[in-house]
Amino acid sequence: MKRLALAVAVSMLAIGVAGCGSSSPTSPSTLKLFSVQLLPANENPPITNAENVGHGTAVITIHTDTNTVDFSISMSAFPANTNVILAHIHPGATGVNGGALIGVTGLAASTPLVLTGGSGTYTATGVPAAADATTAASRIQSILAAPQNFYFNVHTTNNPGGVMRGQLQ
Repeated sequence: MKRLALAVAVSMLAIGVAGCGSSSPTSPSTLKLFSVQLLPANENPPITNAENVGHGTAVITIHTDTNTVDFSISMSAFPANTNVILAHIHPGATGVNGGALIGVTGLAASTPLVLTGGSGTYTATGVPAAADATTAASRIQSILAAPQNFYFNVHTTNNPGGVMRGQLQ
């Protein structure tokens, strides 16, 4: 009899727990994720020097609640000891260049990321979209309203204007 009572109690608990879950959130997410394929051929003009065989992927996570951005960049097939000096989100449709809008922190010509074997990864979290809250919110909203009108690119010592690029989508 005790086993039957225990089995009934466990079954009731399982049904109750299953009913508490929800497959859809009750509030909108504060995260927007972009996976961007980066290629030298996408630069304007396309890269034709020794770094033109490199490629990469950037995973960009926008936090709409804090107006910050996380970047995770993977790069490969570059010549050994390529120096990555900058990376940014820019306004610009395919084939159109624009000024840097949101920069990845920690990369600079004075402190490059050296792709020793031609490959490497870089992560920056909580990057502010702008120095002041109003501008940051405006930039984030512009990107989210029309992501195809923005691109991400990576800059190297040999290609300071950008070595590979991809549109946000």
